[in-house]
Parts: sequence; structure tokens; C-alpha cells
Amino acid sequence: MVLRIGNASGFYGDRFDAVREMLTCGELDVLTGDYLAELTMLILGRDRLKDPAAGYAKTFLRQMEESLGLAHERGVRVVTNAGGLNPAGLADALRALAERLGVPARIAHVEGDQLPAPDGVLTANAYLGGAGIAACLEAGADIVVTGRVTDAALVTGPAQWRFGWGPEQYDELAGAVVAGHVLECGTQATGGNYAFFTGHDVRRPGFPLAEIHPDGSCVITKHPGTGGVVDVGTVTAQLLYETAGARYPGPDVTARLDTVRLTPQGSDRVRIDGVRGEAPPPTLKAGLTRLGGFRNEVVFVLTGLDIDAKARLVRDQIEDALDRATSRPADVRWELTRTDRADAGTEETASALLRLVVRDPAPEPVGRALTGAAVELALASYPGFHVTAPPGKGAPYGVFEAAHVPTAEVPHVAVLPDGTRRALPVPPRTRPLEPLPAPPLPDPLPPGPVRRAPLGLVAGARSGDKGGDANVGVWVRTDAAWRWLAHTLTVERFRQLLPETAALPVVRHDLPGLRAVNFVVTGLLGEGVASQARFDPQAKALGEWLRSRHLDIPEELL
Repeated sequence: MVLRIGNASGFYGDRFDAVREMLTCGELDVLTGDYLAELTMLILGRDRLKDPAAGYAKTFLRQMEESLGLAHERGVRVVTNAGGLNPAGLADALRALAERLGVPARIAHVEGDQLPAPDGVLTANAYLGGAGIAACLEAGADIVVTGRVTDAALVTGPAQWRFGWGPEQYDELAGAVVAGHVLECGTQATGGNYAFFTGHDVRRPGFPLAEIHPDGSCVITKHPGTGGVVDVGTVTAQLLYETAGARYPGPDVTARLDTVRLTPQGSDRVRIDGVRGEAPPPTLKAGLTRLGGFRNEVVFVLTGLDIDAKARLVRDQIEDALDRATSRPADVRWELTRTDRADAGTEETASALLRLVVRDPAPEPVGRALTGAAVELALASYPGFHVTAPPGKGAPYGVFEAAHVPTAEVPHVAVLPDGTRRALPVPPRTRPLEPLPAPPLPDPLPPGPVRRAPLGLVAGARSGDKGGDANVGVWVRTDAAWRWLAHTLTVERFRQLLPETAALPVVRHDLPGLRAVNFVVTGLLGEGVASQARFDPQAKALGEWLRSRHLDIPEELL
């Protein structure tokens, strides 16, 4: 018995036709869609301020308008977290849609994740597990809508339902968590955002699916004829995405990433097995969003000679104007990016960018005080003065904060297709989350000739964000390269290669089974993606920056 679970969305805004593609290009039992991210919760919270009936991902409703009948014909159950802040509202909208289309779809939803919001907090939601989804499917639901559940719960819930796993079948649940983590970001498992993309045709990667077995093992693959690639590298990259240590905690189980085994099983098929699980922690992760204030930015273009002097001039002029304003912005940040080159053949390649970002709790200091100062310099500053876009009036920005709440204090309720409300019990056992001791390092490579070269010639990387923190997972493809990487890419070397991290807490986690190390950098992203505190606010390219840095690499690896 195999459960085939596919994914058709990795974020709110993913490829619209993926639902139809996944339903028509091959066999499926369950189709999932992940629409929620930290930034999405803030967006939905602002939607709900304007309209209390909003708060869910409207894209999903439009996708179901063209695919609900197809899912019903093919007997595919649909599980999605598109309910966001209003799963009951989306469930009602789906019922109205099904009635209008004449499709006898049974619709259920999961709630309880919304927490009391402290003053100043826009949204507060705990991350629930898969038990509520399993209960809805057990009651005959064709579509299950949730709010904030863990991304992996979209897979653990259907697996619990199909195989009847109990809450203490930790190894099986952990296997499903790993499968869910691979699927959750859609085409990132099939060649999207992949470090070694030049070796494959990834122009239009298909979406992934997992063939899950009763023991929790699975095969990651994709529908025949769809684009992209599934191999050990693409699966490894996604396993490292937005994780930390070997213990990967969740509300259903703590999965041990140090026990994962990946084995190629032919074209576009990778088997995952050996995953061990432990009792979940006694708390649930919670995400809080709030409006952090207002921000504005201006990007000045500096062309040709005397770039540093031009930057000093306009900076002095703007700073003087801000000092003379009625209220100076609370936070003023400058960043000069030297994209210019000498004797350039185009004006663009002769230019550097000076970025000014201002923030304040009130809108006025980031509005006219800045825009007026920038515009008034148009004929009174450095030669060649211009900006990439006219300065605006400023806009609100958001802040994400992670917290933890006792599991027993969060209701987990399945609202079944007939309207019955079923409360789900808390886990029978829990285990406080503790880091594992560092595994032993492999023997180092024997000394030999080396060559100065980019790290990315031998190592892949995948990076991302968790609130204000960033992670960078780095992996290699051979045992010899692992022996070198494990001894070479220390925390100290990491900080040298990425100077932005030098003053921040950095922790390295080793995963020898994946030939990988995972770095967690605390505080690199300020108050999270919505605050836009950094050039790359989600650290999406941090790993690619690391791969571009040069160091001495043994010639035998090159």
C-alpha cells in the first residue's frame, strides 16, 4: 500500500496552473498546497483589517474553480493551509463554489491555531500538527482547509489517516515529516533554486510528489513528462532548507535529520528511509506579526569617477536636511554597493548604487522630510545626479517574532464535513528539545596540492530565513569532499568568508549522513523579512554568496 501525495504550491503566488498539472499528469491520492509563510501571515492580517471576511489565500479559491470537478472525478483529496487566518471562511466559500459547480465535495477545516493577540500584535498563531487533518479525512472530507499548521503537517495528516499511525509511532511520523519538508516548497525539490542547475534543464520544473509507505519511508519523484529533475542533490538541498540541528522539532514528532538515508532509485526517483523519530517537545512554535512602523528608501546612482566622494557629498547633504527636519527618522541606514567598473563600456556598468533606508514608528519622518530632501538635490549635488525611482511617501513595514506556547494551552479542533467539532488530544508524551552532541568528524584528507577557487565548484548550498535568523546549508557529493569540507568550513572560516556574519552568533550543525553542514546565523535579518532590514531580506542568496567565495581547495576535488 502506497500513498501518493503531491504538492501544487510552495507559497502564496506560486504557479497558478500547478493544481491542474498535478491532477492531470499522473496518479495521486492527495494533493497539498502550502500558501503560508511568515510574510504571508502579515499580508493576510492586513487584508483582514480591511475586510473581516478576508484573511485566506484567494488564489486557492480560483484554482479550485477550475479544478474542483477534476479532483472529484479522479478521487484526489485536497489538503491546504490556504485558510490562513480564516479557515472557516474559506471552507464556506468552497462550499458555495461546489454548490454552484454542482460538485458534491465534502469540505472540512481545522482551527484552534489563532492565539490571543497582545496589544500591538496583528496576528498570533501556533503551528499545529497533522492530527486535525487526519480526523477530517477520516470523516470523509474531500477538501481539508487549515490555518497555521506546520508545512510538514500537510503530509503527516494524510499519512496518519491512510496508515492509521498512532501518536507514538515516532519513526513513521518522522519519515512523513521529512517527506513533507521536501515537498513543502514545491519545485525547490525538482531543480528550482538548485546550486548545480547548469547540469539540468530546469526551465519549467514540475512539482514534486512523495510515494509514502506504511513504515514511513518514501520515494520522492515527479509526474512523468514534467520538467526539472529529482536527484539526491535536489532532495538534500531541500532537506537543509530553513532547518537547524539534527533534531527537527514539530507538534507531531521530533524528526532526527541525522538518521536520514537518501538512495537514488532510477530516473527522477530518490528513496528516503531510516528516519528515526522522538516524542515532540512540550511546546508549540508560534508566530506573531505586527506593524513595526514606516519605512522609505532612495537609491542614488553614482556614475564614473570619484564614486566615494560623490557618496560622501550626497550623504552629508541628506543627513543635514534630516537633522534640520521637524522630526528625524529613528533609524537611518546607508549602503554603498560598488557595482561600477573602470573604463566601462556602458553607463550602467560605470555606475554604483548608494541606498538610503529610513525607518520610524510614525509616517511623517520617513515621508516629506526624506522625499523633499532628495528631490531638492536634483540640481545641487554630485555630477550626474539621478535616482533609480522617484522617492515615495513611505510605507508601513512588518515585524515577525517567534515564540513558544505550551501545547496543552492551544486547542486543536477538526470541524468535520457535517459540522461536528472534534477536539484533538495533546500528545501522550513529550520530550524537551535538546541539541545532540556533535558527531565525530571524518578523517581529514591527506595533504596535497591545492588551488585557489570558489567553494561552489565542489559544494552546493541552500539558504533561507526563520524570523530574524538565517540558515545556510552546505553539502558536497562525494566522501572525499566531505572529509575536506568537515574540517575546512568551520564557524571561523564561515565568518571570514561572509563578513556580514562576523559579529553575530553563528552555530554549525553537522549532518554526516547528508555530507552536509548547516550554519544558523542569529540576527542577520533584523526583525524578519517584512522589515526589509537587509539587501536580501530572506537570505535567499546567502548560500550563493558563500559558494562564490574563494579558498584553497585540494586539486583532487577539482
